[in-house]
Amino acid sequence: MQGDRWRITVLTDGLLRLEWSEDGVFEDRASTFALHRDLPTPTFRVVDGASALEIVGERFHLTYDRQRFGPAGLTVTARGNISNHQSTWRYGERPRTLGGTARTLDDIDGRLPLADGVIARGGIAVLDDSRSFLFTDDDGDDGWSDGWVAPRDGDRIDPYVFSYGHDYTAALAAFFAVSGPQPVLPRWALGNWWSRYHAYSADEYLALMDRFAEEELPFSVAVLDIDWHRVASVPPEYGSGWTGYTWERTLFPDPPEFLAQLHRRGLRTTLNVHPADGVRAFEDAYPAMARALRRDPQDGLPIAFDVTDQAFLKAYFDVLHHPLEDDGVDFWWLDWQQGPHSRVAGIDPLWMLNHFHFLDSARLDSARQGRRPLTFSRYAGPGSHRYPVGFSGDAVISWASLDFQPEFTATASNIGYGWWSHDIGGHLAGVHDDELATRWLQFGVFTPILRLHSSSNPFLVKEPWLYPREARDAMGASLRLRHRLVPYLHTMNHRAATDAVPLIRPMYHLRPEEPAAYTVPNQYAFGSELIVAPITRPVDRTTLRGSVRAWLPEGAWVDVLTGIAYDGGRELELHRDISGIPVLLREGGILPLAADDERDAARNPERLEVLVAVGRDGAFTLVEDDGTGATPQTIRPARTPITWRQDDGVLTIGPVDGDSAAVPACRDWTITFVALGGAAFTGTAGTGTGTVRVDDKPVAAQRTGGDLSIRVVQAPTDRAVTVTIGGGGALATADLADRLFALLNAAQWGNDQKEAAWSVLRSGLPVPEQVAALTAQQVPAPLLGALIELLSTR
Repeated sequence: MQGDRWRITVLTDGLLRLEWSEDGVFEDRASTFALHRDLPTPTFRVVDGASALEIVGERFHLTYDRQRFGPAGLTVTARGNISNHQSTWRYGERPRTLGGTARTLDDIDGRLPLADGVIARGGIAVLDDSRSFLFTDDDGDDGWSDGWVAPRDGDRIDPYVFSYGHDYTAALAAFFAVSGPQPVLPRWALGNWWSRYHAYSADEYLALMDRFAEEELPFSVAVLDIDWHRVASVPPEYGSGWTGYTWERTLFPDPPEFLAQLHRRGLRTTLNVHPADGVRAFEDAYPAMARALRRDPQDGLPIAFDVTDQAFLKAYFDVLHHPLEDDGVDFWWLDWQQGPHSRVAGIDPLWMLNHFHFLDSARLDSARQGRRPLTFSRYAGPGSHRYPVGFSGDAVISWASLDFQPEFTATASNIGYGWWSHDIGGHLAGVHDDELATRWLQFGVFTPILRLHSSSNPFLVKEPWLYPREARDAMGASLRLRHRLVPYLHTMNHRAATDAVPLIRPMYHLRPEEPAAYTVPNQYAFGSELIVAPITRPVDRTTLRGSVRAWLPEGAWVDVLTGIAYDGGRELELHRDISGIPVLLREGGILPLAADDERDAARNPERLEVLVAVGRDGAFTLVEDDGTGATPQTIRPARTPITWRQDDGVLTIGPVDGDSAAVPACRDWTITFVALGGAAFTGTAGTGTGTVRVDDKPVAAQRTGGDLSIRVVQAPTDRAVTVTIGGGGALATADLADRLFALLNAAQWGNDQKEAAWSVLRSGLPVPEQVAALTAQQVPAPLLGALIELLSTR
């Protein structure tokens, strides 16, 4: 619908585009946010009244007086009894959304304000696209063929109204429908990244990678910060060495061989680039760059960085980057820090770098055996999800910074930004704190991209062997766990691209009508099966455990790292020692992991372990591929269905469907039923009974604590495997008395008092009476809380 100066487009059942143009000309070109506006027309009705136009859709009711947009004449109400007073938006108001994300965490110590997302507890969110620049189909005169950009006319108004009530999943689906999906990342990007701002030599860097391998600490990406190129050796007359494209040959005498050595070790490589200072005469590429821009190489004048110049941008890729990629660089870390302004008003250099680097990467990778494109850069605004991975910047090393990052990561999903990479452990300043470094890495395992990083201070180290034993062991376990999670992560990688569901989501995405879901900002869903509650504050000095307040949705849950099982539908405090954080699998949940010795994040593993939480029926489809193809339309996935039937206790691993050549012909499976209690398997460790059968044949099963494991060796992937343990299983915490004793034993508290408390815990009294007795004994509050947590487990 439109008039002389207004146009209203109903894009989906809950998404409206509102345009006002003084000259009556409306914008149909794609913007940085909106690529696809030609969507299937939803059902709605129009009431064309004398004083107002009304448009009523399934999720919204718009009223408009046909005048210049204003709060008196343009309103949208979310339908569905969302709120008594917050469900009507008047033009010009800023709805109270649940937040989005921010451009950078540079120098942030703790929290910072977040831009808006597209979901709101009041039911309506607004994304103003009036100032974003536009994509055109124009090609340049200098061989440029990727389309171009144009600034907006500042007189036009162009907001998008998301009226989805509490259907946050549908709001995000609409966002992705208009803005484009998240790409499928290369599988190897989901492993561990090593990065440090340090002037490594080639030999030093390779020796470090070999030490990681000796320590059985897996990595898949090698990041080289600024010192790969000339810095200290730049002649003073050219200024600083912050920008550079020439290898520092005193450190890297043979760059192609160095990169080849990293590739032989199974590592992909990215180099840091600060492009703002352009190209100066000391660079090896300067003569070729000058000729490409029709300049005299002999004049030695600096070539300014101008991302709005097509000729410069073409030479920027062809002359500066492609030769380095030919030497073996896999992708680029674009470290733009100079703000949103360029030579053309309204054109953000960061947006330009992200967009055109990703396009260039896609073109090159298509030529290089169909590999997936990837960039590594800062967030530039709505639509940036199309250019993963995000670099969140140089965070201050502090507990306050760590405490904010889980919320920051989860809330980014409200604007579709699903692939943040943080400086795990923090980047600068702060104090040396072994516990903080350990907790940060434990959180990092359950972030989209795990990248260790620190500044050039020689005391800011992240190598686990440089920490005391307790921290070292926990760090090593975290890095190894991350690589075990890659089969699950890569499945979620595909899900994010095809189903519009980010890897990490705030808890209110799962239960939008549950008030408690809004009270745990640091807790989040990690894929379809897990909930993670990072510990972001120091341990209590009495219990020697950290704690986190959590809320569990209804049903039963089990911590896959401890085997502790809980009833959901309640708020509680979870306490953990330095060895781990709460990672909870829902009943009926199925979690595929690579085997302990499968360390290559790029390869589909031959040996897997499947964790199963009994209690309800469950299903999971493991998605793999051969690494080629850049979009869901060009990727040929291999899907392996895994189902659990609760009634008769049967797990079935189905035959692979799709590209069977992408997976091994045979696989070893270990099926582990976590915290298995109830009437299911009752045999003893190492025995085969009639209860456990594989393909209807009795097999030996292994009991370890509360877990039951069954191995299936060399199972053909083109045939189904069934594992039967019998029905009636339920999640249950094993060895509760031992856990209570260990908690008391470690407590820094009086021995006589501990003995009295232990007498209560062994008394057999009902739990409420035990709690009352412990309270009467004046057990310290943190210790009492930890004891209550265990007493209230399943």
